[in-house]
Amino acid sequence: MRRRRMEFVFLFILIAAVYMILFTHVSFNVKLFFIGLYIFVMVVTMFSLMLENRFAHETLLWMYVLLFFPVFGYVFYLFSGQLYLKGYLFRSKRKRDREEWKSLVTHVSPPDLSFLNNHQQSFAAFAKNASETTISTSSQTEVLKNGNETFTEIIKQLKKAEKFIHIEYYIFRSDRLGTEIIDILIEKAKVGVEVLFIFDAAGSLSLSNNEVKRMKNAGIKAYPFSPLKHGFFNQKFNFRNHRKIIIIDGEIGFVGGLNVGEEYLGRNKNIGFWRDTHMVLKGEAVYMLHTVFLLDWEYVSGEDVLQERPAFKNKVEHGDGAVQVVASGPDTQQGIMSDFYYSLITSATESIWIASPYFVPNQAIKAAIKHAAIKGLQVRLMVPAVNDGFLTQYGSRSYFGELLQFGVEVYSYKKGFLHQKLIIVDGDMASIGTANMDMRSFHLNFEVNVFLMGSGTIDDLVTHYKEDMKDSDKLDSIRYNDRGFLERSKESFARLFSNVL
Repeated sequence: MRRRRMEFVFLFILIAAVYMILFTHVSFNVKLFFIGLYIFVMVVTMFSLMLENRFAHETLLWMYVLLFFPVFGYVFYLFSGQLYLKGYLFRSKRKRDREEWKSLVTHVSPPDLSFLNNHQQSFAAFAKNASETTISTSSQTEVLKNGNETFTEIIKQLKKAEKFIHIEYYIFRSDRLGTEIIDILIEKAKVGVEVLFIFDAAGSLSLSNNEVKRMKNAGIKAYPFSPLKHGFFNQKFNFRNHRKIIIIDGEIGFVGGLNVGEEYLGRNKNIGFWRDTHMVLKGEAVYMLHTVFLLDWEYVSGEDVLQERPAFKNKVEHGDGAVQVVASGPDTQQGIMSDFYYSLITSATESIWIASPYFVPNQAIKAAIKHAAIKGLQVRLMVPAVNDGFLTQYGSRSYFGELLQFGVEVYSYKKGFLHQKLIIVDGDMASIGTANMDMRSFHLNFEVNVFLMGSGTIDDLVTHYKEDMKDSDKLDSIRYNDRGFLERSKESFARLFSNVL
């Protein structure tokens, strides 16, 4: 708290100094004093930056920003340049969550993973030690391809709810789809079903206040995650809850890439067809996913709900492989999702298939992908032909040249907007969830993914990936290298922002 206050005091000093130097007619000595004050703030800030021991090029980049962009550079640094270091903003939540997870894990018997092959066990050994959650062999999973399948199944299961519905979304709109789901939630709440609803304050700006009031009047408890009006001066507004979770009666769970809105059904003419993947969970994995939700609920509501929670008993009779739910974000170990992606990729012995709407990898993941291709593994990357942002589109494209050079196959999805976040390794391990392959998902957003090992569900993911390839153009390295100067310039410019995308 003290550091945050000092940062904003420095910002005020910089603004005052620039104003006094450039826009007033005070004496030269007074201006000299403010010049010295400005230099003092810059020296202290850059010394503090140096003590963070980042990569040298990153430290120098931010120093240049601070020096050459007066005031604006400091604001940009304040709200973007040090965000991944601001774990203290969620220190209390992180501490409480770890204690809850440790308490939970002590009551769960270690699974028998002897049925996994060597590279699956290698990844499982990492996954077991890296995350607070446990690996389950008493769970079942099912893939839902695209919005029609996903929301048909979600609405069907919501209508069956008898005890509770717990729901958490990054984007929840008050359009036709959103209103239909809200109507079901209200109907269930009126007959005694407990409904808890978390929506991200920034992502769900289009969720109208009237709809929120309508839910609350029906007995639904609804809270925004990290309200914007409280977030500017503590810098929390840039940390968003990107999770998409539904838990119904503790029996079934939904998680994946689809938010709630008409565009996810392909009904937005400007976006067109929306290609995404969601997942249904049953069994022990639902308990883990539910824990992620309840920890978020305790944070936004202040209610202590986990202490009264009954022990988990809903194990499926025949589990489908090994399943692990992994939450990541400022409330977990720093960079945990990046570590999981890296470990999954480096566990590959034959193939790595990746689909991501925002491909801006960090140095470690980029190196792992290149090394896999050099070793002769089949490495495929699928991205949308047209993205929903200039920086993300051209930032992603800036990596294609070096990947093509080392033999990575790059596919440009043409049918619509590709939004799924998918990694398939050797056809028998996979990751599906909310986390993109970019710095925002790795360091800023609250995310949740499901990792599969030896599951039959992976066969469906492989089939869908092959179908998506038919709707994609494979990039040719020669044609790519012949792209024009303007395209290269756009890519190089967008690449400058790769650390904050």
